[in-house]
Amino acid sequence: MIPILDLKAQYGSIEKEIDEAIKRVLRSGQFILGPEVESLEKEVAALCGCKYGIGVASGTDALRLTLAALEIGPGDEVITTPFTFIATASCILHCGAKPVFVDIDPRTFNIDPDKIEKAITKKTKAIIPVHLYGQPAEMEKIISIARTYNLYVIEDAAQAIGARYKGKPVGQFGIAGCLSFFPTKNLGAYGDGGMVVTNDADLAERIDILRKHGSKKKYHAELLGFNSRLDEIQAAILSVKLRYLDKWTEARRQIAYRYNEGLKNLPIITPFESQGVYHIYHQYTIRSKERDKLISFLKESGITTLVYYPVPIHLQKLFSFLGYREGDFIEAETASNEVLSLPMYPELTTEHQEIVIDQIMRYFKKRRLF
Repeated sequence: MIPILDLKAQYGSIEKEIDEAIKRVLRSGQFILGPEVESLEKEVAALCGCKYGIGVASGTDALRLTLAALEIGPGDEVITTPFTFIATASCILHCGAKPVFVDIDPRTFNIDPDKIEKAITKKTKAIIPVHLYGQPAEMEKIISIARTYNLYVIEDAAQAIGARYKGKPVGQFGIAGCLSFFPTKNLGAYGDGGMVVTNDADLAERIDILRKHGSKKKYHAELLGFNSRLDEIQAAILSVKLRYLDKWTEARRQIAYRYNEGLKNLPIITPFESQGVYHIYHQYTIRSKERDKLISFLKESGITTLVYYPVPIHLQKLFSFLGYREGDFIEAETASNEVLSLPMYPELTTEHQEIVIDQIMRYFKKRRLF
């Protein structure tokens, strides 16, 4: 069996360091918002080219608290992509605002900046681009549009820590960048976790207050806040893993190059890497009109694959009240029917990767499509 991800292999390679980090926290007796979180916040903020990092309970909360801190609420609209994990859009609903979707670029799967302006109204307050699968969105165009219309840009960088756009790390282009430390992410905790990075001191302070029940001083509430704090154990684990992130990212990129080379003559579309970006390959996602049959064939061969994402957000029941219909965002809908993510993790062996490539080739030969 070849899994799509093997977290046990990663733990095995750094087991002693992880165990010692956890024991250090246990010995300290301090588990919430202590020195481990403070240290990680500084490290991650620096990695993203930002002055401030605010550790929160999840990537979803990073988005939710950022929207709340910017006072985006009822009557406001926020533009985003329909082709991503549902949290991006559900956070907009949670704050009482309306998500407005814009179709994607079929090459990158990211929001198409050339279609954003048509979606802007007097109610629009922000744009949330998602750096999907680890590839940065076209931030130069998006920032230019946002400045023209005086809009906030909140980067959903949940899948893209360490990715770069024109030499600069993602997370620093908008008013804030929102990160996820979900276990499957490139920098993953052993539970939920997230962080907001920003260069705006006022925003950083406001999010800090919001994550602590709206209190700057304990037991003195200033805002209607949340209980959303990255804990010390997860921060200690992440600090260990952060030392290896660059190495792991380069391993992912090498795996992606081998996939590209091995699959280049087949009737599939391999990932497109935009000029001037550093793609971190959180997922290695191909496109195929044979997607569903290929999934079944690979499963029988002991190869695990996943579809991110089988139903675009605008067609999901939760968002039906917005009135979107099938055909409204044809690129997102087509992608949902064609995308397939292959095994991708730094410890994936060349031998296992060759098996994946050989089995995909075997499928298309069997179907006489290659």
